[in-house]
Amino acid sequence: MSLGRNQSILLSAPALFILFCTLGLAGCGLGTANFPESSPVGTPAAAPGGVTQGILHGGQQPIVGSHVFLFAANTTGNGGSGIAASPLNASISLLKAASNTTLDTTVGGPTSGDYYVTTDPSGAFTITGDYTCPANSPQVYLYAVGGNPGAGVANSAAGSLAALGTCPYGGTLATATPAVTYIYMNEVSTVAAAYSLAPFASDATHISSSGSALAVIGITNAFKNAANLENLATGAALTTTPALNGGNGAVPQTMIDTLANILAACVNSTGPSGVGCSTLLPTATSDGTPSGVQPTDTATAAINIAHHPGVNQTALYDLQLPASPFQPSVSGTSPPNDFTLAISFTWTSIGPAAVAVDGSGNVWVANNVGSTQTVMKLSSVGAFLSTAPGYSAGSKGSPTAIAIDESGNAWIANSNYQNIGELSSSGNILSGTGGYSVGASYYPYALAIDSLGRAWEGSISTSAGEPSNVDVLSTTGAILFTTGSSSVGALEYPQSIAIDGAGSAWVANANGSAVTKLSSTDTVLSGTTGFTGGGLTNPKAIAIDHTGNAWVTSGYNPSSVVEFSPSGAVLSGASGYLTGSYASSAIAIDGSSNVWAGTSFGIVEFSNGGTRLSPAGGFYGINQSGYSSFDSVLGIAVDGSGDVWVASQLNSSLVEIVGAATPVVTPLCANLVAPYLAPASRP
Repeated sequence: MSLGRNQSILLSAPALFILFCTLGLAGCGLGTANFPESSPVGTPAAAPGGVTQGILHGGQQPIVGSHVFLFAANTTGNGGSGIAASPLNASISLLKAASNTTLDTTVGGPTSGDYYVTTDPSGAFTITGDYTCPANSPQVYLYAVGGNPGAGVANSAAGSLAALGTCPYGGTLATATPAVTYIYMNEVSTVAAAYSLAPFASDATHISSSGSALAVIGITNAFKNAANLENLATGAALTTTPALNGGNGAVPQTMIDTLANILAACVNSTGPSGVGCSTLLPTATSDGTPSGVQPTDTATAAINIAHHPGVNQTALYDLQLPASPFQPSVSGTSPPNDFTLAISFTWTSIGPAAVAVDGSGNVWVANNVGSTQTVMKLSSVGAFLSTAPGYSAGSKGSPTAIAIDESGNAWIANSNYQNIGELSSSGNILSGTGGYSVGASYYPYALAIDSLGRAWEGSISTSAGEPSNVDVLSTTGAILFTTGSSSVGALEYPQSIAIDGAGSAWVANANGSAVTKLSSTDTVLSGTTGFTGGGLTNPKAIAIDHTGNAWVTSGYNPSSVVEFSPSGAVLSGASGYLTGSYASSAIAIDGSSNVWAGTSFGIVEFSNGGTRLSPAGGFYGINQSGYSSFDSVLGIAVDGSGDVWVASQLNSSLVEIVGAATPVVTPLCANLVAPYLAPASRP
C-alpha cells in the first residue's frame, strides 16, 4: 500500500459532501448456470475452517497468474460518479504478509504496497487466515487484475470484482454469516459488483462512503444487492432473486450476460491494445464521453458503464462475439435502449401507486388495486417484511400516497375513504379504526412530512363546485391549518406535495396549470394564481433540489419537467425540459441533484442543469421479455444505496433500478432536520 493509502485510514472523517436529496446478506440462492459447458475445469472444493477459496475465469478460460486483492470499502469519504479518487475514499487493503501472499512493489500503481494472492494454472486462489476484519464490520470485496486469460500473454486490462458483504470485526470471511468459503470470480460477478457498488465507487480501488450511520446502512445494503444479481458460488447470473432475499424478483439475466460478454471481449485478449480492449477502454470512460478518463481495466470500465448506462450502446454492444461465453444474452443487430439493470418485483393483484423509503432502506409501497388494498413493506433487497398481502392502510384502503416520518412510521393517504392512516414501523395502526379525518367530503391524494413531523395532505372535494384543500396535521393527526379554494393560491386537485428547506410546502395542482407555495404557517406565497409558465400544464408530481428550486412534471404529449426558482421564476425555458416520452406523473431528486422523472414508458434522468442524461425515451430497464419494465409510472423514490425504486401500476410491479443514482438521506423528511440541515447532505 502506498504511503497516501496507508495514511488515509488514520485521517478523521471529512465533512459530508453537501449534496441534496429529496424524494423520494449475501444470499446463496442457486441460480441456473448459464454456461454452454458444464462445470469449469479446476473448480476447488469449498474450503474448511478459516480458509476461503475461489476461482477466476475470463469467460470460460482460467486466468493464470492474476493478482487477487481483498479490500474493505472505506468510510472516510464519499466515492461515486464524478467524485475523484483520493486517499479519503481509497479502499482499505486487508491482506497481510503471509506464506501465500506477495507484496505489490509496482511504483505508483493503484495497488502499490498492497498484498495479494496469485491464481494458479487452473485459475484457483486461496485466502487463509492472513487478515482480520477491522472494526465496524466493513463491507469487503475482491479485486483481481492481470494474469494470462489463455491468449498466451498477461493482460493488464483484465480486472474482475466480487462483492462479498459484511466481514465480522476480528473475524474472517469464513466466520461471517453466512460464511464465505468459495467464490467464483468472472465477468458476471464483476457486473453484479460494479452495478451494486457504483454509487460509492470512483474506480475499482476507491469504493467508499462517509462514516455516518445512514451512509453505513446505504453501503451495506448496496453490497447485499449484488447477491440479487448473481450466484457468487457459481458465477452465474440469476433469473430470480434468491430465496434468502425473498425470491420474488425477476432479474434481468440476459442484460447481465450481455454486459459480461462486453467485458469478456477485453478480458480474453492480449491487453489494452488488443481487440476488445482497444474499443472498450476508450468508450467506457469516467464521464461516458471521449474526453473522459479512460479506465485501465475492465473492472473500472464496468463501474463507468454503470455510472452512464444511457450512452455508447452501439459501440459497447458490438463487442459481443458470435460465440460469446455468457448466455442467454440480448440478441439481434440493434443494441438495447440502455444498460440499466432493473429487478421487477411482482405479486398477484397489486397496483403500486406510490413508493417511499425509510431510514433502514426498507421500501414501502401503497397498493390501490384489487380487493385487498394494502401497504407493503419490503427490505432493501425485496424480501417481504409485511405479512401477505400487506399491512392494512389504516382504516379501509385505496392508498394513493405514502410518506415516512423520522420515527419510521408510515403515513398513508386513503383517497376513497376520506382519511389519513398512520402505521408504526412494524405495521401497527396508530391512527385508530377510522384513520385521521380530513373531512367527510374530501378525497386525500397528496402527502408529505415536514421537519416538525407534521403531515401535509392535499385533497379534492367529492361535491361539484367545492374547493380543494391542503391540510396540515399534527403528529397525532389533528388538523392544525386548512387552506382551501382555487381562489386561494390556485389550488385545484392537489396531487403531490413537496417540502423545501425553509419548511414551505409546494403543491402540484393536477387539474390546473399552476403550482401553489405555502409557508410553514400556511400563508400563501405564490399569489392568487400560483406560479405558472414554462409550458406548465396539469402538474402531477413535484420535488425540491438542493438550492430550493422546485421541479414539476408537466403535460402529456409532449411531456416535460418545469423548474421554478424559490420565488416562482421559470428556470427551464418556455417549454420546460422535454422528457421525450408521454405523461410524466412521478419525480425524485438524488444526492447529486439529478432529476428522475417517471413517464408512461420509461424513466428520464436530467442533470440539475436540465441536460437529459437518459436516452431519448428514457431508461427502459429491459426485462426478461425484452420490453420496458415501466408502464404508467405513478411513484418514484431514491434510496440510500443509490437505487431508484419505481411504482409501475399497469405492469403491476415495483421495479428497482440497481445502483443508477447518487445515494440520498432517507426518509425524505430527514433532509430537513439536523444533522443534515437544509439544504440536506448526502449521507
